[in-house]
Amino acid sequence: MKSLLERITIDPEVCHGKPCIRNMRFPLEVVLGLLSSGMTMDEILADHPQLEREDILASFEYANILLKTKSFRMAS
Repeated sequence: MKSLLERITIDPEVCHGKPCIRNMRFPLEVVLGLLSSGMTMDEILADHPQLEREDILASFEYANILLKTKSFRMAS
């Protein structure tokens, strides 16, 4: 089984080099934004049939890795 992270692509020619789902011009920030707005995974998949469940899971995995490796402070 392939790693979920293999679904994440970063190409300077696609979405200005932002991490995307399978080079589809679907940035991870959009997926995470939909989730944070309250949409369920099933709702996102219904609205965006080009996405697969593993794409959303890969978005979580990528964000998790970033949070583990980057330290940041929320603005107060």
